[in-house]
Amino acid sequence: MTVFSKVILYTDTDGRARFREEAVPLGEGSPQAMLSEVFASGGYQLRHSPLGFRSQFHCTPNPQWVFILGGEMEIGLQGGVSRIFKPGQHFYSADVLPAGATFDPALHGHWSRQVGPDPLVTLFVRG
Repeated sequence: MTVFSKVILYTDTDGRARFREEAVPLGEGSPQAMLSEVFASGGYQLRHSPLGFRSQFHCTPNPQWVFILGGEMEIGLQGGVSRIFKPGQHFYSADVLPAGATFDPALHGHWSRQVGPDPLVTLFVRG
């Protein structure tokens, strides 16, 4: 069976954001158009970020898919790990603040920034 590799940004048991991958089976449809199951969504939002954009450390308030439509986006985690996502790539942002925790920018969340010569254009799909 063919699978889609879902990149997930999540909050680990120690409160730190990390990346992992999860296989999503493409077991529906036909051999010419292999599909996953239909997933519910809570709407979508488009964003344009200019050259030089960079956020502070933050947690994702509501889990959502992030699809890169244009430009490049770097996601940085505590400890210096980062990944760059290019047009056509994605991740599922689910690094929510742990229950009962108060946000600590030295422990929780991630930062994001625009990299490269083009503005960053993203599509957020609430999930």
